[in-house]
Amino acid sequence: MLLDNCRRRAQDCVLVSFQDAPGDVDPPGPPLIRAGFERLGALFDALKEARVSAVVFAGGMTRPRLDPAKFDEKTRQIAPRLFSQMGQGDDALLRQVAAVFEAEGFSVLAPHQLCPDLLAPRGVLGTHEPQQADRADISRAQALAQALGALDVGQGAVVAQGLCLGLETLQGTDRLLEFVARTAAGLRPDPQGGGGVLYKGPKPGQDLRMDMPTIGPPTVENAARAGLAGIAVAAGAVLILERDRTIQAADRLGLFLFGA
Repeated sequence: MLLDNCRRRAQDCVLVSFQDAPGDVDPPGPPLIRAGFERLGALFDALKEARVSAVVFAGGMTRPRLDPAKFDEKTRQIAPRLFSQMGQGDDALLRQVAAVFEAEGFSVLAPHQLCPDLLAPRGVLGTHEPQQADRADISRAQALAQALGALDVGQGAVVAQGLCLGLETLQGTDRLLEFVARTAAGLRPDPQGGGGVLYKGPKPGQDLRMDMPTIGPPTVENAARAGLAGIAVAAGAVLILERDRTIQAADRLGLFLFGA
């Protein structure tokens, strides 16, 4: 979607892949730079040669295992700055990553600056609406997520009938929902009561350029497997990937989607 948006705006794009290139990025797709975390100097040189002035980070994030023996000179210079943040939360680390790119002369943009349609709107998406009990669970999950986010730990929480069934950590939202699906059976006080809600929102003061909260069709599928009644997100501060498919999946599985 980001690439398509750039093309519509007649902007030249360069794709950087730190892993295998996506299968749909083939000629006549954008130029591809294959990068390694241990060779940031080579990446910066390639971006400058391609006349890149701004970068957008997209996709899932994992903390790589780095081999100092493979570092190029630029990475050796930068490594102490990055390593000093490795024991911190994602926001602290990613702020440092952004600062490194900015120091090399690149602007760092958020995905929604190119694709504002990715942002979750306020209100109900789809055909199912949260009920009164669901809205109480949304408020409780939102408070938990914000408290967790203030410690730079995670962006989400699952609450059912007022009880916290799980909190997002470095493992991410999918692992959180898998944990709830595996462990929450029998924990809801009223078997006929609300199934619960996943809430996702940014951490207080988070740099939204680098790791904006995101949901998509897999989030809906995993929430359904966890027995939840729906998903709530912070309106205007969460990305919805493949929005039509996400809403269709929620409608099909009987879940509500709600921008709070």
